[in-house]
Parts: sequence; C-alpha cells; structure tokens
Amino acid sequence: MTMTDDLQKLLDVLPQDLRQALENHPQRDSLVEVVLDLGRRPEARFPGSAEYLSEQPITQQQIDECVSRVGIFGGDNRAGIEQTLHRISAIRNRTGKIIGLTCRVGRAIFGTIGMIRDLVETGKSILMLGRPGVGKTTALREIARVLADELNKRVVIIDTSNEIAGDGDVPHPAIGKARRMQVSRPEEQHQVMIEAVENHMPEVIVIDEIGTELEALAARTIAERGVQLVGTAHGNQIENLIKNPTLSDLVGGIQAVTLGDDEARRRGSQKTVLERKALPTFEIAVEMHERQRWVVHESVADTVDMLLRGRQPSPQTRTVDENGKVAIARHLTAVNGGNAGSGSMVSMTNVEEAFAPPRPSNGWRTSGKMVPLQPVGARLNGHGNGTSGRSEFDRLLDESWGLDDFELELNPRQAGPNGEDLPLHVYPYGVSRSQLEQVISVLNLPIALTKELDNADSILALRSHVKNHAKLRQLAKSRHLPLHMIKSSTIPQITRGLRRMLNMDDPEFGDERELQLMLHNGTDDEVDALEEARLAVEQIVIPKGQPVELLPRSAQVRKMQHELVEHYRLKSDSFGEEPNRRLRIYPA
Repeated sequence: MTMTDDLQKLLDVLPQDLRQALENHPQRDSLVEVVLDLGRRPEARFPGSAEYLSEQPITQQQIDECVSRVGIFGGDNRAGIEQTLHRISAIRNRTGKIIGLTCRVGRAIFGTIGMIRDLVETGKSILMLGRPGVGKTTALREIARVLADELNKRVVIIDTSNEIAGDGDVPHPAIGKARRMQVSRPEEQHQVMIEAVENHMPEVIVIDEIGTELEALAARTIAERGVQLVGTAHGNQIENLIKNPTLSDLVGGIQAVTLGDDEARRRGSQKTVLERKALPTFEIAVEMHERQRWVVHESVADTVDMLLRGRQPSPQTRTVDENGKVAIARHLTAVNGGNAGSGSMVSMTNVEEAFAPPRPSNGWRTSGKMVPLQPVGARLNGHGNGTSGRSEFDRLLDESWGLDDFELELNPRQAGPNGEDLPLHVYPYGVSRSQLEQVISVLNLPIALTKELDNADSILALRSHVKNHAKLRQLAKSRHLPLHMIKSSTIPQITRGLRRMLNMDDPEFGDERELQLMLHNGTDDEVDALEEARLAVEQIVIPKGQPVELLPRSAQVRKMQHELVEHYRLKSDSFGEEPNRRLRIYPA
C-alpha cells in the first residue's frame, strides 16, 4: 500500500511552536489529529496514544490565527485546506465564536480495499460500517478510484463535507476519474443524491455518512433505479442499524407481524414477531472492526432474517498480515449441541469441507454384502453359481402378466372430486379441529386433517377469516387448492362443507349418525329433544310448510335443536321466558 498525506500543509496551519514540535516528532507519519481547545494544552493524538505538545494553554489569538489560514466553515462546522484531504472541525460557544479546533489528518492510502476488491467488482451495493476513525472514508475514497480508473465506471461522489475529495473546487487526485458533487448544506444531501442520478447518469454513487431518514430513503430510491451504491454509516455492526429506526431502512426495515396459530406453533415462537419489511438497500455489508480486520456479510437480507429469528449469522472475517496477504475465514456458529453464541473460526480453505455433506454410511449396499437374487434353479439345487432355471424376478413378472382384469379391479383405487387420491387431506383454518374430527369419525368420511399446507388437497375455512386474510387466498390460488368456506364452526356447517368437498349430496332427511353429531352428553333428554325436532321438521315443517313449536327445553338442549334445524337449512327461533322457553321452527 502507498500513502500520500500532504501533512506539511496541515502543520502550516498550526501555531509555530506546535508546528516545530510535530515536524521533529518521531511518530509524525502516524499522526491522527491535533486538538486545540481554548485554555487547555494542545494535544496530538496517535494510534493508541496521545501526548501534549506544549505546557502552555491555547489562547484565543492562536485559535483565530489558525482559523484565518483555512477555508470557510460550512453549516456542519467543517473546513478544509484546498487540494488536500485534511479536515478542520470547529467547536463554537453559545454566541457562535470558535473556541476549539480538531485538525484531522487526511491520507490517501492506495490499496486499502484489497480485502474486498472481489466484492467491489461484483457491482452490488456495499455498506461500510465502523466506529469513527477506523478508516471508512479512506476506504470509500479508494473504492471510488478503483471503480472509476480500473473498472472504467461512471462514478459520482456526493461529498457533503469535502472529506472524500478534499477542499476546493478541484478534487484531490486520490479519487481518480470519479466526479465530485459538493453539497451547500448538510441537510440538502438527500436532494443532491437524487440530482446526481437524474442529471449525470452515473453507474456508481458514493456517499459518506448516511445519517438521516431522508438520506436513507434517497439511497433506496437510487438503488431501485439500478445504480450501484457505496456508502458508509456509523455503527459497529448490522445489529446497530436494525435497532436504529432512522437507518433501519438501509437493511430492509423492520416491522411487527402477527402470525397465525399454526405458523407460530411451527416456528416455536410468539404470535407477534419482527420481520424484515423489504429488500435491503445495500446487498453487502462490511463491518470495519479494525483497520486490518473486516467482517463481511455477503447477503444482508439473510443476515437480518437470521438475527430477527434469534440465530447467529456466519459472516466472513478478512484480515491482512504484515506482508499484505489477505486471509479469509468464516465464523461458524454451533447448530446442534452447542451454545447459541458459540462458534469457531474456519479458514476458507476448510470452509468447503466444513459445509460438505456427510459421508455415506457403511450400510449393506456400500459394504458389498447385498448380492443379486440367485436363479430359482440354483437355489433349489444348492448351487450358488448355477445358470439353469429362471430368476425369481422373471417368475413374478410372468405371474403378473397372467392376472385377469377382474382381479386387478377387486380393490380399485379411489379418487377424490378433483382426481386426487383418497383420503382427502384437508387444511382447516379457523374451524374447530375437535368438531371436524367428530364429524369425520361419526360419518366415516374419507378425509384426513393436516397441519401443513404443503400436504393439503383442499382448505376448509371460516368465511369471516378468509375475508380478512388475503395471504391465505393468495396461497390457495398459487397452489391451486380448492378453498371451501363455511359461515360458522358448527356441526351442520362443518358437515355440509365436508360433504361439498367430496361432492356428496346432502341427505333429504337426517339419519341416526348425523343425529349423534348433535348430541353432547347422550342423555335421554337430549335424544328425545332431537328426535322431537327431527319429526317436526320431516313430518310437518317440510311437507306441509307450517311452523312448529317444540316443548320447553334447557338452553343447552335448545342449542342442539337449533343446530339440527340448521342442518335441514331451516330457520328457528327461541321465545318465551325460562323455564318455559322453547323453540319455533319456520318453513323455508
């Protein structure tokens, strides 16, 4: 890696005594920033350490002299030195007067993206995450140069604080042929992002520090137009973005979803869960933990889905050694028999072996112990290698050809209404499973209930539930499953719905089996009440078209009578006061 920093231009901004102290400092080439605060000693910061440059506190005159040597401070309180990458940030008091400066060294380091160059060349959008000072902007600058100069793409940089391409109207050579659009005010960055796409026809847009909801929405708009995005955001890990309501849209957004009972039971989770709302704006995420150690999530969508379901993803960890060689490893989390957070690092040379399918077991077929069936004659004569006689397979084949058609039709294969094999597998939705099982058992219907929609031949659902469940209708349509609806989860409605599934005609009059479905406890009072209602319907209401009043019954028994009347598709009503409240049955 090669590095250019124009450090002398930054030192020229400082007071003379501080400039001389840094020019002779042994760690000059690794200087990170210089901090000047009014009334405090000046401090120089290096990687992993900091030291004072003078015992004399900084005066207001020294700060004013430094300010006069740099450019104009913008709305973000940042200024720069023309044709350099250095950044000077100001601290103001309540009246707006500058009382502190942070002079940060900007370096153009060529070759910093060797760890992720293969990802840059894929054309997918990349999001760089990391704490301040870890090198996000430096990597962003090098990515822009590689895309523009080496991959010959049209690159536009949205440079809000002139930190990527330096201060002044002429951009720094570190960005190569990439173009730079400056932003007059930080709050207008999202507008400049959209303007870049509409006016300058870029193939790649580079953005530094996406920090507001409007900028996140603008980034999504750009990605949906087919433009590759390369951006940075503050946050050490993807989990930080998921929990950040402002920036969560960068990874797809989060929404609360209420699951049905069956789905919640299948997942083994609560009914209300968090799920990803949409596709992520950035397809790849890079967590910059250290300057030489980056964690790569090759599919942000998969990573977010796993995190929301309480699982640990298996990202790549890429490091660079002293010789500049890139080492790639993968963090494998324990799936079976391990703790949720435990895992191991596996180098990429061993990743294929780690994910390889299990080797075949030493069964009969692989051990060579399974041998072909010997000919019949050889087995009868006791000669293992005999060649006379027919094989057992030939004998069975001849016998099968000799079967009569009548014998084959003794047990014909039953088919459902749409040609499917019986029993018919039904997926119930919102219908009482116990009542379904009771109807199927009593009427001996060729129906089996299933909890998996993939195994279903038909769906039986409550009409009120289907109206409010568009997803169920879509699933039924996409899988070509008949959707049968019933008004309520009562015995008559369930019986009618199951008969309709099997294309069975409703009986004109109920039989004893269907009367048994209406019984709750099977007491004599229940049997007498149902028999009274059945006779009234079959002998008076239906043939003569006259209403009938039944004898007074208890509330539970009247409910059974109502269900029986509903089975005949007639209407009934209860009237009178307890204990003389009774049923009245009306003709159709």
